[in-house]
Amino acid sequence: MIWANLESVYFIGVGGIGMSALARYFVSQGKTVAGYDRVSTSLTDQLIREGIDIHFEDRSQLIPKEFRNPDRTLVIYTPAVPEKHQQLNYFRKGGFRVIKRSVALGEVFNNGRGIGVAGTHGKTSISTMLAHVMHSSTFGCNAFLGGISKNSSSNLYLDPNSKVIVAEADEFDRSFHTLFPEVAVVSSMDADHLDIYKTEENLRLGFEKFIGQIQEKGTLIYKHGLTPAVPYHVERFTYSLEQKEADYHVDILERRGLAYAFTVVAPNLVFPTIQLQIPGLLNVENALAALAVAHQLGVPPDSIARALSEYKGVERRFDVRVYNDQGVYIDDYAHHPTEIKAFLSSVKALLPDKKITGIFQPHLFTRTRDFADEFARSLEMLDELILMEIYPAREEAIPGINSSWLLEKVKLKEKVLISREQMLRVVKERNPEVLVSMGAGDINQFRGPLTEWFLRR
Repeated sequence: MIWANLESVYFIGVGGIGMSALARYFVSQGKTVAGYDRVSTSLTDQLIREGIDIHFEDRSQLIPKEFRNPDRTLVIYTPAVPEKHQQLNYFRKGGFRVIKRSVALGEVFNNGRGIGVAGTHGKTSISTMLAHVMHSSTFGCNAFLGGISKNSSSNLYLDPNSKVIVAEADEFDRSFHTLFPEVAVVSSMDADHLDIYKTEENLRLGFEKFIGQIQEKGTLIYKHGLTPAVPYHVERFTYSLEQKEADYHVDILERRGLAYAFTVVAPNLVFPTIQLQIPGLLNVENALAALAVAHQLGVPPDSIARALSEYKGVERRFDVRVYNDQGVYIDDYAHHPTEIKAFLSSVKALLPDKKITGIFQPHLFTRTRDFADEFARSLEMLDELILMEIYPAREEAIPGINSSWLLEKVKLKEKVLISREQMLRVVKERNPEVLVSMGAGDINQFRGPLTEWFLRR
């Protein structure tokens, strides 16, 4: 067993979605787990209920005594933690092994049959779909997810009898370079994280390095139209919602309620009809990627089709919170212009005659600066925009880069900039028929109040 000599694992930033999955994994391995996070959330509350000791003040005195032996304690931190963090420096100076989340994930992932799902968009949906498909089959799987699966109510799948490990291969901070997969997925390579990569070409090279780490006789599944350099030792297959020349493509597609039913043409066969429970054409495309991986691994087509038809979705990914005669409320993690465009295109396709009001919280000053014009064009797909202040996450403010500056670029007649405190009042005053909320910051804290108001209005 990996880290067999360890007794305890301490997480700095334990409430992050990727960190919490690893924390749960180490609990399953019999380790004592504790950690720090900046704020209390519903996820940290759940981790505490699961037996993980968490505190919310950066003071080294709060580190439990059982985590003070450098020979028996592993320390895992998120790159979002500042270098001056007191607890991080306590462990570094104390001779502990202190590693990033990506390194810890790589050490688990590379010990099994790793399936790495990469892409600037779609990673969480594809990996969660795939985890559900594999878990529902005789193969089983372990999975580290970037969202909470509605089928399992968790971001972690565990199966001690399976060597299959599904994980999101995150391009941020070049994290995916710790992964050496048997099978890799690349859903998109749009420019993002230019604070890390500086140029779109460098980002592309980052993806190609990840692809180059696919194991001998491994497989790459990628979206038709992408043109990454692929090593000769890697077998490759493409997927597409629209392009019939792709190896995996949709043949017959029909809308049923908010969701879609479709058939898939694959190499040498046609899959049984798949009836998704979740809405959005983008999810049909995500399902194609998951289907292609499972098929290449040898999961029977009828098992794949059945599992996808039973898939309930993942929180904050085209998450339909309310759908009734009084209105519709959908929440989504979209925080990049391409994601916003894809999400809003799917909403408009489902509700073509409705006025759509959108709340958007920009994420990161650098991303807002680098893609301001693209953000403006994608947000103009809305009928009405409610814009929040930029969520800084790990960044310091950049002079002149703010939501007021972004709002000026958006050519909409109905638009307003609000503070967090104004959110519920502004939404109630507008009384929208269709409301969507988008962003990767703390906008998720408003999902509950907005859902409750929509249901009782």
